[in-house]
Amino acid sequence: MPLIAIEEHWTLPELTSALKAVVHPDESLLFNERGDAGERLEDLGAGRIAAMDDQGIDLAVLALTPPGTQALPAEKAVTLSRLANDTAAEAVRAHPTRFRSLSTLPMSSPRHVAAELERAAAQGHVGTMVYGRSGDRLLDDRAYDDFFATAAGLGQPVFIHPQIPSDALRDATYRGFDPMTDLALATFGWGWHVEAATAALRLILRGTFDRHPELRVVLGHWGELLPFWLDRADSLARIADLERPVSDYIRTNFFLTTSGMLNPALLHHALTVTTTDRLIFSTDYPFQQPTRAEIDTFFGQLATDADRHKVRSANAAALFGIDPTTL
Repeated sequence: MPLIAIEEHWTLPELTSALKAVVHPDESLLFNERGDAGERLEDLGAGRIAAMDDQGIDLAVLALTPPGTQALPAEKAVTLSRLANDTAAEAVRAHPTRFRSLSTLPMSSPRHVAAELERAAAQGHVGTMVYGRSGDRLLDDRAYDDFFATAAGLGQPVFIHPQIPSDALRDATYRGFDPMTDLALATFGWGWHVEAATAALRLILRGTFDRHPELRVVLGHWGELLPFWLDRADSLARIADLERPVSDYIRTNFFLTTSGMLNPALLHHALTVTTTDRLIFSTDYPFQQPTRAEIDTFFGQLATDADRHKVRSANAAALFGIDPTTL
C-alpha cells in the first residue's frame, strides 16, 4: 500500500536572499534556519529521499516553503516564481518515481498568475500552493478570478498554506510578549491557522465555488480550524446569498491534509464533517518529521484497508493526476 505525502517543503537560495532583502522581511523565515531545516529544505536529492525512505514515503509532492514568493515585489515575484518552478520541475525529472511538485505563483502580480500556472502545469506541476494575502490584496480579490478559473479548467488543485498575519493584525492581537512568544503566537501556535482558515472561508463567501464549481482546494492541518467551526460558519451562507451551506463546500470542494499532526482525535473529528475520500496524508517536512512507527500507528486508526488505501495514496493520486502504477 504506497504512501504519498503532499506538503513536503523545499526552498532555493536565490529566494531566501531576495526575501531577506525586502524592507521588512517575513519573520517566519527564522523557522527555515532552525537546526538543520535550511539544509533539508535545499536538498532535492539523496538526503531528502533517504528521509522519505526512513518514514516509508514512496512519493513526495514538493511545495515551496513559506512565505513563497508572495512577500516579494511584483517583478521579483515573477522572476523567482519561474525559477522555483523550473527548479522543482527539474527535481521531478531527475527523480520521477519519488517526486511531484506544486507550482509557485507570483500572486503579488495578479496579471501574471494565470499564465504562470499554465506554464507550470505544462511542465508537469500537479497543483499549486498559494497564501491568503499578497501585501494588502486578499486571495478572494476579484483580481484573482482568472487564476481560479484557470486552475479549475486545468484541474490544478490549489493548496492554501498558512502565512504570518499582517503587521497591523499582529500589533492588535499577537504582540505584547517576548519576541519569540509573539512570533510563535502569530505563526504555528495560532495565527498561521486562523489566517488560512479565514482565507478559505472568504473564498467560499465570495462565491468562488459557485462561479467555479470544479475548483478543488487543499487545506493543511486538518482544515485549519474550519471543520471544527462549521456549525457557526454555516449561518453565513444565507447572509452571503450562497447556493449551498458552507459545510457543503467543505465536503465537496476541499481536501484536508494531516500536516504531520497525527493525533487520532483530529482524524475522528474530521470524519464527523467529511469522509475518507477527502483526507490526504502529509508530514509538513522538514518542520514535522514523524517516524515510520508513528505513521503506521496513525493509519491503524482508520477502520478498513480501503480507507487506509484512500488516505495513504488513492485520494492524492486521483486529485493530483498521479499514475498509481508508477509508485
